[in-house]
Amino acid sequence: MKYYQTVTLKNGKTCIIRHAEAADAAEVRRSFLQTHAETDNLLTYPDESKMTVESEADFLQKTADSENAIELCAILDGKLVGTAGIEPVGTHEKLRHRAEFGISIEKAYWGQGIGRALTAACISIAGEAGYAQLELQVVADNAAAVALYKSMGFTEYGRNPLGFRSRTTGWQSLLLMRLEL
Repeated sequence: MKYYQTVTLKNGKTCIIRHAEAADAAEVRRSFLQTHAETDNLLTYPDESKMTVESEADFLQKTADSENAIELCAILDGKLVGTAGIEPVGTHEKLRHRAEFGISIEKAYWGQGIGRALTAACISIAGEAGYAQLELQVVADNAAAVALYKSMGFTEYGRNPLGFRSRTTGWQSLLLMRLEL
């Protein structure tokens, strides 16, 4: 899928939200490793990633060519500072109406409105792709993310008290959230 939008952030700066392409692979990989090292609220640790720049480029090309998946990047002052994306939950008929949402933003850029812009873009794209429901999982203690998702219409439909097992803090409860499109 393709996407391009310019948004004005809280500080008045302009941020470009666009689909990532194969040529962005090295920067997407760099940002992925950085964001996953900066917070304990994401699915993996940097040392668990098996993605290479080449495999990242293949993934980004597939999403750019896809009709129902996308990987977006946020570009601020010429630098890729975050990513977000949607993917189908499954390909079986009973699952085709559902998409999963994920997002990560470099810590230095938190609180500027980038997360809201990426989330809004993914919601719009999911609707255009024909999904009826957008889903996510978020660490329950991640108050800023939970507040953002609730403000954008996501509602909690369940909790997994043993959702993540953090290397540093032990068990992390996950909220399961969904948005009807």
